[in-house]
Amino acid sequence: MRRAVVGALAAVVMAGAGLVPLLVADDPLPVLRNGAGWRATSVLAPAALGDRLVEPLAEALWLVDGTVPAAGARTRVAAQALQDLHALTGPNGAVAAGPDAPWAYAWPRDSAFVAVAYAETGHVADAERVLGFLARVQRPDGGFEARYRLDGTGPPDDRPRQSDGAGWVLWSLEQVRVASPRGVLPAGLRGLRDRAFRFVLAQTAAGTRLPEVSPDYWEVPERRVTLGTAAPLAAGLEAAAGTFAAEGDTGRVDLARRAARGLRSLIRAEFGPAYERHGRSGGLDAGVTMLMPPFAAVGDMAAERAWEHYPVLALRAGGGLAPGVEWKGDGVSWTPETAMVAYTAAASGHPLVAERWLTWLDGHCTSWGSLPEKVLPDGSPAGPAPLAWTAALVVLTEVELAAQRSGVDATSVSGVG
Repeated sequence: MRRAVVGALAAVVMAGAGLVPLLVADDPLPVLRNGAGWRATSVLAPAALGDRLVEPLAEALWLVDGTVPAAGARTRVAAQALQDLHALTGPNGAVAAGPDAPWAYAWPRDSAFVAVAYAETGHVADAERVLGFLARVQRPDGGFEARYRLDGTGPPDDRPRQSDGAGWVLWSLEQVRVASPRGVLPAGLRGLRDRAFRFVLAQTAAGTRLPEVSPDYWEVPERRVTLGTAAPLAAGLEAAAGTFAAEGDTGRVDLARRAARGLRSLIRAEFGPAYERHGRSGGLDAGVTMLMPPFAAVGDMAAERAWEHYPVLALRAGGGLAPGVEWKGDGVSWTPETAMVAYTAAASGHPLVAERWLTWLDGHCTSWGSLPEKVLPDGSPAGPAPLAWTAALVVLTEVELAAQRSGVDATSVSGVG
C-alpha cells in the first residue's frame, strides 16, 4: 500500500513537471497514437494546398538524391525511416521527435542523431540545417534545454535541463564533419561546437569530476548522476578532439583528449564494473550502449560485458527491450533503446547481433511502415509513429552494416579510432 501511495505521488509530481511517469503499476498500456495519414495532420504538414500536392514528388526526389543503405527486404524500412525523418524536419532545421504532442518538440539528443543519419546518407546540407537550429537555440553557457518549440522560441515548459545534449551535439558534429566532403566543420557551426565544448569542460571540471545531476533519456527527475548523462559527455569530448584536429588546433585537441581520458577514468571508477544506472544501483539500462562504439573506442571489457547483459536482462514479452532492467514491468518494448543496441552492435563488430535487432524492428513497424516508439507484449505498435530517434538509429545501423559489406572499415566511417 505504501509503495502504491508513493508511486501515485511520484506520478503527480512528474506530471506537473511535464515528465513521463514510470512507476505506477496500474498505468494503462499505450496505444498507437496516429495513422497512415499522419503527415497531413502533423504540425509540420505544409499549409498550402500546392505544397501538399507537390510534397510526394519532392520527397521522392530528395530520397534518390542520397543513398538508402539497407540491403534486401529491409530497404523498404530504411527508405521509410529516411522519408519520415525528412517529414519530421522543418525548413528551419527543427526536428520533431514525433508527429504529435507531446512529442512535437525538438530534443537536442534526437536532433543530433538525425543530423548524423542525414550526413551519412548523403544529405549533408540537411544535417547542417539541423545543427544550425541547435546553434540558434543553444543557451549562452553552451548547454541545452530538454526540448524546444519547433519555431525555436524556447522550451515549451519548465522541464529540467538535460546535460547530455551538449555531449550528443559534439559527437554529432564530428560524425557530420567526417561524412562531409569538406573534412572540416563549416564556420557557421564552430560556435555551436565551441560553446558545447566549454559547457562539457565546465560540467566535468575538464574531466576531473562527474557532471552535475541531470535528467537523461529516461526523462525523469534524478537525485544522482546517471550513466546516461556521464557517458555522452565523454563521447562528446573525444569527438571534439576530432573536429579540433581537423582544424589544426593542437592546443584544444590536447585539452579535449586529457579531459576525455579523465572523465572515462571517473566513469570506470564510479560506474564500473557493473555499469548500473547510478553506478552501484538502478540496474543495467541502455546507458551501457553509450560506452560502446561509435561513442567510445573498444577497450573496456567490463563495459562490453555489461552491454552484452543488458538486452538479456531487459528483454520484454514482445521481443524488444525495456529502457532498463528496473523499468516498470508492463511488458512494453521500447524501440529507441532496442535500436541503440543494434547500432552499437554493428559499430563494434557484432553484425549478427545488429541484424537480429534490425529484423525485430522491421517486423514491428506500423501498417504503413513507420517505426513506432513502443511495441506492446502482443507485438502490436504503440505510441507515436514515426519516432525520430528510432528512425535515425535504424538508418545509422544500416549504414554501419553497409560499410562492412562493402569492405570499408566501419570504425573509420564512424570516426572512432
